Amino acid sequence: MSGRAPRPLRLASVNAASGRDLATGRVDADRLAAAVAALGADVVAVQEVDHLLPRSGGTDQTAVLARACGVTRGGARFAATVHGTPGSPDTFRPAAATVPGEPSYGVAVLSRLPVLQWRELRMAGSAARLPLVLPPGAGRRLRLVPDEPRAVVAAVVDARAPGDEAARPVTVLGTHLSFSPVRALGQLRELRRWADDLPRPLVLLGDLNLPPGVVGRAVPWRALVAGATFPAPAPRVQLDHALGDGLGAAVGGGRVERVGGSDHRAVVVDLRL
Repeated sequence: MSGRAPRPLRLASVNAASGRDLATGRVDADRLAAAVAALGADVVAVQEVDHLLPRSGGTDQTAVLARACGVTRGGARFAATVHGTPGSPDTFRPAAATVPGEPSYGVAVLSRLPVLQWRELRMAGSAARLPLVLPPGAGRRLRLVPDEPRAVVAAVVDARAPGDEAARPVTVLGTHLSFSPVRALGQLRELRRWADDLPRPLVLLGDLNLPPGVVGRAVPWRALVAGATFPAPAPRVQLDHALGDGLGAAVGGGRVERVGGSDHRAVVVDLRL
């Protein structure tokens, strides 16, 4: 070891809402990217990310966010859960895998730290068609839509302090669970089993679509941030979470922050490893 003070590691989870401003319905990926970069996080889990979709100008939002956050090549991973536009009866198709040139929607993890390993888990959505409030400009605001498959992106990052010779693996998971509470609960338990063999310490980041009490009963991992996150202008419930396993006394603090025009607030946690 170098003998220096523990390295601060900042993690954040952001529901990007496709960069669509809650008030105007206009997509502004650059505004979103600047807001995410301002969080100063080493690793960011992002949900509701558009990839080459017409509604967001054909932009690769993962690449835009990565550039703004100072993420170098190999430090960003997008996982498509839907091909086509979510909620659209004409283009919506469940995605069994990410296809680089296919217009899609899903989740991403961005890391300014070296990534030692990437892993993905794919989980089935609910079989039911569920009511979804659509963003401004989408015509009819409430629509019954099929649930989408869900994905977990795991990045095992190297958080070693300057001067250390040995790697310091930390696992960061990013996900967005079903908006069916029953299915989200099942996915959370599936995710926990899948993550058993990943290196610790481990932090799960994401929009879990479940309140803290339900999350705490489903997984024994430590809640790192407490605070309402949805809806962003006047949040009433916490749907966005940071959960830790194997951290010991490494947690330096957590908070909730507004970010861009999203309808969710971000969660940010500082670790001292």
